[in-house]
Amino acid sequence: MGSKKGRTMVEVGADGVAVITIINPPVNSLSLDVLQSLKESFDEALQRDDVKAIVVAGANGKFSGGFDISAFGGIEQGAVQQPKPGYVSVEVLTDTIEAARKPSVAAIDGLALGGGLEVAMVGTQRLPRLVGLAKSLEMMLTSKPVKGEEALGLGLVDAVVSSHELVNAARQWALDILARRKPWVATLYKTDKIEPLGEARQILNFARAQTRKRAPNLKHPLVCIDVIEEGIVNGPKPALYKEVEAFQGLLKSDTSKSLIHIFFAQRGTSKVPGITDRGLVPRKVKKVAILGGGLMGSGIATALLLSNYTVILKEVNEKFLEAGIGRVKANLGSQVKKGQMTREKLEKTMSLLRGVLDFESFRDVDMVIEAVIENVSLKQQIFADLEKYCPPHCILASNTSTIDLNLIGKRTKSQDRIIGAHFFSPAHIMPLLEIVRTEHTSPQIIVDLLDVGKKIKKTPIIVGNCTGFAVNRMFFPYTQAGLFLVERGTDVYRIDRAITKFGMPMGPFRLADLVGFGVAIATGSQFIENFPERTYKSMLIPIMQEDKRAGESTRKGFYLYDNKRKASPDPELKMYIEKARSISGVAVDPKFVKLSEKDIVEMIFFPVVNEACRVFAEGIAVKASDIDIAAVMGMGFPPYRGGLMFWADSLGSKYIYSRLEEWSNLYGGFFKPCAFLAERAAKGAPLRIVMVYLGMARILESVQFPTLLDSIGSAFFPPNLDSRTRVHHWRWENQDYKTALIAVLGDGH
Repeated sequence: MGSKKGRTMVEVGADGVAVITIINPPVNSLSLDVLQSLKESFDEALQRDDVKAIVVAGANGKFSGGFDISAFGGIEQGAVQQPKPGYVSVEVLTDTIEAARKPSVAAIDGLALGGGLEVAMVGTQRLPRLVGLAKSLEMMLTSKPVKGEEALGLGLVDAVVSSHELVNAARQWALDILARRKPWVATLYKTDKIEPLGEARQILNFARAQTRKRAPNLKHPLVCIDVIEEGIVNGPKPALYKEVEAFQGLLKSDTSKSLIHIFFAQRGTSKVPGITDRGLVPRKVKKVAILGGGLMGSGIATALLLSNYTVILKEVNEKFLEAGIGRVKANLGSQVKKGQMTREKLEKTMSLLRGVLDFESFRDVDMVIEAVIENVSLKQQIFADLEKYCPPHCILASNTSTIDLNLIGKRTKSQDRIIGAHFFSPAHIMPLLEIVRTEHTSPQIIVDLLDVGKKIKKTPIIVGNCTGFAVNRMFFPYTQAGLFLVERGTDVYRIDRAITKFGMPMGPFRLADLVGFGVAIATGSQFIENFPERTYKSMLIPIMQEDKRAGESTRKGFYLYDNKRKASPDPELKMYIEKARSISGVAVDPKFVKLSEKDIVEMIFFPVVNEACRVFAEGIAVKASDIDIAAVMGMGFPPYRGGLMFWADSLGSKYIYSRLEEWSNLYGGFFKPCAFLAERAAKGAPLRIVMVYLGMARILESVQFPTLLDSIGSAFFPPNLDSRTRVHHWRWENQDYKTALIAVLGDGH
């Protein structure tokens, strides 16, 4: 396919088998180039007299990681021509590959996910016919992959062999089909694993009911079930065409746009202007020390151990140390119970962990992560000690969720090595890692921690140093807005139901119970102290804590909890609400008692959007897309809504501003729109502009922008950026300038 990135290659052996290899690093994704090349390679193999049979394989130990998502974005933006409907599923897979007069075998090495499995099966209607209806629904609706041995047992693959034997075994299998020693089956027409129609419809209807319950806001899982039913009722060919039609509609949906945005936003978090474009190479981190074996420290230790880091866990006494090591072992033990780790692997992993009570073992560590309680003076003393004991190259990281890193490192001379490594609980499970830099943090230290984050399978985002950093800061109004509504008469449980129906894993009050009231009060006080003009001060949680309610840990909070930690409403809650209401001097407002779900969602989330705008405008987050990823991975914001800023832009800055302004006039500063939001609303402009630092200057100079950096283009950039980081857009009509701006802005604008 010439100079195009994705392609296939045909090699014909002396045995007459053509091996078609998919080549599109790093995971051989199925771009439109690859699919076109695959068809051309098949056509070539079918026309050649020296080819008896065909094997399809993937380069570099991977069959295919699935369809190339960038093609969706390219089609949406008009940069890539959309293939005619049915090109992939009908013309390439069914009419070319499956209908071929020469047998073909897929040699799957490593992975065959999504579209990769479809190529291996030769299409999308085949899975129910290969593994049965119930299992195919589970695989499609949960996207849960299966391993080789299970795939063999299900009938999804015909044999499992070692990697070095794979292609030769596939060649022989193809020749055996040709010689009729193996069956030549068109799987599209297999019916032996499909239940009778009445039973099949029962299974499908059950799947629909479960899907509506688990994903009430999503359409595409139901469409998936519909096209499977079409294949069972009317046959596979009509189902393929129904699938083509349904796909065209889904591709243009808001959900599709949102998920595509999240896909690329996640992959863009590790690209930081002025840091990752300097050519710095991450240094090797082999040994990591953790201070504190509590819930967070043990979780961080677990995450590191699972990626084969040597870990030293320090505590203040034997009792705490034993408890910390016990937590790590319990974390790993849960993986054994789930079948994700063997008992032998657990013991081997635990051998990488060493518990200590002093700093002597810190003299050769490459990184330290402090994970003690949120106490400024304690952390200052710890970092002063670390400077004495750790080698000069050692990264000095804190897992603090709110405290200013400059304050933590105040007693040291190593502020260039101090960085935030803010994990989310449980640290070995939650995917986000906030990497917090100060104005003193060395770019090398940031690059090193980015590398560690990737190796422990986290999605890292780089954020600036402020109270709460990105996630906790922008979400501090989440619970406060809920308290505001409750004190005015909105039911606690109705709020949580509305927010979970919107797509959050839990509402603000169930979340407060999970986190614990002690943590909620401690972090809340930080925001009240630093942002007094825009915090809502309610005494509801402190009143409940005084009465020995601390949330889920005490089995009483906003909810009651049984032995299995199942939550149920508490009728006694009204008493505490009335007491808090009297302290605040607030009366029940009938309007809030009957507040609609839409208004609940907006009054909870618009203050969060407002704070996210401040986080962005102040440069705490590098890109708006980083805020989207922070919201999705740090707080569980529904990815099918595209993240916080993406969702906000779907509503419009004018609308959000007008509602916040209205509430601000009625209820005060908690709702007051920030200057950035006001500016964007006045222009009718989206919130998701891209902040670009001095790295932009180099891009712009490369296309020879005359006097560009002396101008100010406020249409694209926040008001706090200096003229060297703004772009003048008066020469937009020039194609060179336009190309550069697209390359730089590249966030959907």
